Amino acid sequence: MLKGVLWLWAILAGAIALAAAVLPGFDVEEGVLGYVVVALVFGLVNAVIGPIARLLTLPITLMTLGLFTLVVNGAMLALAAWITPFIELDGFGSAMVAALVISIFSAILTRIVGGDRT
Repeated sequence: MLKGVLWLWAILAGAIALAAAVLPGFDVEEGVLGYVVVALVFGLVNAVIGPIARLLTLPITLMTLGLFTLVVNGAMLALAAWITPFIELDGFGSAMVAALVISIFSAILTRIVGGDRT
């Protein structure tokens, strides 16, 4: 189980690195250490606060056919940026786009690497 969590953490760090390389309004400082710390903080924010935020915004998410999830994910990334000094965001729009790109890259990397490694 611990090995699976470490794989997912590495995949998230890789997705964050790819998003930082592609997006101009999203930057992670301090190299590999920054990516690892940001992945840890972003993962913890999503694990602890994410379910509560998604539950509270469920009616709006249903009315927008799931599109409001982008706003919630952007808010989770903005909160992670507020917690850690390694993330530089140009604004909330950049946080929403970065969260979307991180989700896409994370899904692709999980499919390639095989996220069910235990």
